Amino acid sequence: TGTPAQFLHAAEAIHGDLGIIQKQDVVLCISYSGNSPEIVNLLPFLKDYSSCLIGMTGNPDSKLGKASAIILNTHVDKEACPNKLAPTSSTTVQMALGDALAVCLMELKDFKDIDFAKFHPGGSLGKNLTAKVEQFVSQTKPEINPEATIREVIISVSASKHGITVVTDNGKILGVITDGDLRRMLLNQDDVSKVIAKDIMSKNPKNIDKSELAKEAMYILKNNNIGQLIVTDKGQYYGIIDLHKLLDEGII
Repeated sequence: TGTPAQFLHAAEAIHGDLGIIQKQDVVLCISYSGNSPEIVNLLPFLKDYSSCLIGMTGNPDSKLGKASAIILNTHVDKEACPNKLAPTSSTTVQMALGDALAVCLMELKDFKDIDFAKFHPGGSLGKNLTAKVEQFVSQTKPEINPEATIREVIISVSASKHGITVVTDNGKILGVITDGDLRRMLLNQDDVSKVIAKDIMSKNPKNIDKSELAKEAMYILKNNNIGQLIVTDKGQYYGIIDLHKLLDEGII
């Protein structure tokens, strides 16, 4: 979340790893009892080597509590362990408090989703935050002119592998024709010999610029219950993006 942090084990710290701590660092020391020997032995060094020592403990009166500039009290009445011994409830409180600290830091630093994307470029998280439409445009670019015959339309739709072709005039998008449009036309027309592309195209199709985030394309596809979306480049026809391609790539 944009805040540099390093885990330091108490046993390793006392044998050389204290060099990790720099004077500008804040040390958050976690010990439920606050009196563990390995922690107590480290306290003078943790205070001296850092800018601030914060103690996360269930016992504010412990040696850790008394040595800390700030105490985060994680006291619980009892552990969930059947023997009331193994750290269970107390470790859950520690994790929740750690999350709360991380969220507070994010708010103080005005940490946004675009910042999150900088540190999570891989996987579905990264793709949803950074991937652009251009990365997922189909290699085939189905296109036909408005005066094309039905035979030409069928060939273009079939060749696209997406069941769609785009009717254009010098790059300007006039409409789209899907295999569904063809079926409806055949049901409603007795003579198709004189029907041309512009007669059966659907005007004003949904589209998105290639520079937009892929997750925005997914939103349009799902919100309009369509399988393909027209991609543009500054208003000109650029290609097709397919719902299944986005799903396969983890875009949600």
